[in-house]
Amino acid sequence: MDKLSLTALARQQLKLAATSSSGRSSHTVFGGHAKSLRQTVVALQAGRELREHDSPGEATLQILTGQLQLIAGANSWKGSPGDLLIIPAERHSVEALEDVVFLLTVSMWEPASCEPSAT
Repeated sequence: MDKLSLTALARQQLKLAATSSSGRSSHTVFGGHAKSLRQTVVALQAGRELREHDSPGEATLQILTGQLQLIAGANSWKGSPGDLLIIPAERHSVEALEDVVFLLTVSMWEPASCEPSAT
C-alpha cells in the first residue's frame, strides 16, 4: 500500500503554482490517462481559472485548502475546505476565489449496456 500526505502535497503544489506563469500546478497521485480512475491534486492562485471545458467522465472536486467556484452554464457552486462538489456532465469552469488546492477525481468507467444481447 502506498500512502501520501495530501496536506503536504497541497503546500508543494501551491508553491509551484506561485512560480508558474499560468498560476497553476497539478500532480496526478493515482491512475492516469491509461486507467479508468485518475486523481490529481490541482493548485490555482487566487483569481486564476481553469477555462470552460468538457468533463471527460464522472468527476468530483474535493477542496483541500482555499475557496473556489465551479461554474456550469447559469449554475455555480462555491467550495471551501472539506466540501465535495460533483462536477456536472456539461461544460464547466473553475475559478479560484483565493489560493486553492483541490483533489480532482475522474472516472472514465462506462457502464455496460443494459440492452439484452442478441443470441
